[in-house]
Amino acid sequence: MKTRPSSLESVTCWRAKFMEAFFSHVLRGTIDVSSDKRLCDQRFSPLLHSSRHVRQLTICNMLQGATELVAEPNRRVLETLASSLHTLKFRHLLFSDVAAQQSLRQLLHQLIHHGAVSQVSLYSWPVPESALFILILTMSAGFWQPGPGSLPCRLCGEASRGRAPSRDEGSLLLGSRRPRRDAAERCAAALMATRRKSEVKQMPRAVPTTRVTRRSTQESLAIGGTDSKRELYPPATSYEASGTKQPSSAPAATSSASSSSSSTSSKRAPASSASQPKPLKRFKRAAGKKGARTRQGSGAESEDLYDFVFIVAGEKEDGEEMEIGEVACGALDGSDPSCLGLPALEASQRFRSISTLELFTVPLSTEAAVTLCHLLSSWVSLESLTLSYNGLGSNIFRLLDSLRALSGQAGCRLRALHLSDLFSPLPILELTRAIVRALPLLRVLSIRVDHPSQRDNPAVPENAGPPSHIIGDEEIPENCLEQLEMGFPRGAQPAPLLCSVLKASGSLQQLSLDSATFASPQDFGLVLQTLKEYNLSLKRLSFHDMNLADCQSEVLFLLQNLTLQEITFSFCRLFEKRPAQFLPEMVAAMKGNSTLKGLRLPGNRLGNAGLLALADVFSEDSSSSLCQLDISSNCIKPDGLLEFAKRLERWGRGAFGHLRLFQNWLDQDAVTAREAIRRLRATCHVVSDSWDSSQAFADYVSTM
Repeated sequence: MKTRPSSLESVTCWRAKFMEAFFSHVLRGTIDVSSDKRLCDQRFSPLLHSSRHVRQLTICNMLQGATELVAEPNRRVLETLASSLHTLKFRHLLFSDVAAQQSLRQLLHQLIHHGAVSQVSLYSWPVPESALFILILTMSAGFWQPGPGSLPCRLCGEASRGRAPSRDEGSLLLGSRRPRRDAAERCAAALMATRRKSEVKQMPRAVPTTRVTRRSTQESLAIGGTDSKRELYPPATSYEASGTKQPSSAPAATSSASSSSSSTSSKRAPASSASQPKPLKRFKRAAGKKGARTRQGSGAESEDLYDFVFIVAGEKEDGEEMEIGEVACGALDGSDPSCLGLPALEASQRFRSISTLELFTVPLSTEAAVTLCHLLSSWVSLESLTLSYNGLGSNIFRLLDSLRALSGQAGCRLRALHLSDLFSPLPILELTRAIVRALPLLRVLSIRVDHPSQRDNPAVPENAGPPSHIIGDEEIPENCLEQLEMGFPRGAQPAPLLCSVLKASGSLQQLSLDSATFASPQDFGLVLQTLKEYNLSLKRLSFHDMNLADCQSEVLFLLQNLTLQEITFSFCRLFEKRPAQFLPEMVAAMKGNSTLKGLRLPGNRLGNAGLLALADVFSEDSSSSLCQLDISSNCIKPDGLLEFAKRLERWGRGAFGHLRLFQNWLDQDAVTAREAIRRLRATCHVVSDSWDSSQAFADYVSTM
């Protein structure tokens, strides 16, 4: 099949892995079943035969395979997948038609709500389609509402068959005369309504009906709510359709638009729609048969890409009505816009939901971010959340609010959060403090920000700061954090802020700092002293891409720590200064440490001399129990490695574990390198590669 599993993937059963890949190829049509008479046998189904081995299924591009799986001939295949499939992945999705989305709706309902899928991952979706993205999110969160014209689910029982006729997707978010909802729900509905209102106003006057595309939707989102003189009145179509007079207080521009489109609006909606009582003014859904919507010069129009019709209610505040865009902005900022009638997904049925959600390189618009945050606030079954390079920007504040609301829910299971992005309106340490405050029961937190800046969201004013309830000087309450990984942008970091997080994390067992820079070695020493005093359970400590050339005394302090079991100094320039004096001190500290099990030193220019100095750690007078050593990318030559192997043999140390030798200069003398590795394999497990050292010419010159 010309496929190769990823090197990062651990394959426990190659037969199951083959059958899983075979299933995917047959489903997508990349394997021609008709070319093999055994696969064409009427008594044999390739999909059914391999489906019980499928643990992970990937859907790509235009949802290929979704329609085939929900087809009646493949019912048994889908039933088998529902019990065997655990992970569902979406890669490189493109725009899809309504039929494909309806098939995906049924597929997700079967695999998630009535199946065993516990993880949904989305990868590389540069321009997400809002309707499809929201569909995947809501189904993953356990909400189910049959699509228009779809048959009742036979697995839902009599409760599903006895329900009222299904409504469109918009009715899941909005309904009439419901109690006031929280800010996230009101904002989600208001943004959707703003988009619809802007689309209607942008319709050409000469064309009765214009199909709404994603580009027009994005443009309407960009300009929605910018005219402060507009008031909260529905488009002319609503008043023409309902037979109600437009209020006299409407702006002249609205009246003009109303008169120009009245002839076309009356064709799409009957005059029997009831008007709404004042003071509430709502968008009215056009009632009538679907066939009444026509397009000039063409047949019946296909379903709109965004088949959402929203009812937006507003009320007067201080004698003036708030515009829809202002309502949205007010709700997003956490204020109370006094907006009524924007309910949650209560009309849909609630089923089983997934426990792991991952979004990799999926840009989130304001609409998508608000929808995600709205779902997260009550997603109690979610155990792990990964948001990687989604362009959150100022939406991070809404995310923090939703996570705080989720943490207050009974039965909240969220224990792992992985967050990474190019930009952040908050410095990374302040963002970390805010997350720890919002989720005190979190066990794993991985956070990375490449460039702390507010320029990622030009719509946010430069003087707009974070909400007061997110940033505060009060002490962080004690949390349950066990693993903390932080990737810093360039620039000195305030050590006291990091120390405040560490002091509140008494259960911390693993800490990783990537590209962290401190103003002085004293600040770095302050962090290490905090670890020694407050993090007594710390077992693993990792530093990557940090200049520790001036922090040699702090490094020795770490190597003397008798609680750490594994230390990593990756590309930290350890031996750049005073190597002749520092190496013996480092070896002496390691010889006296009996608890350290693993030492990783990749990319520190150790060289042959440094390697031979490290060999003394395994001498007879050493109390070290080191069993894992990583010396990759350290300019080690074959003759130095051979001498290292001979010294280990001379001291008679038993097998000490693993030795990693990636990307060293072993190709300069292949015979000597093979002899050295042969000798080393008698004492440890050696992992190496066939690396071309000519690629490292610049590094070689710098060490001459």
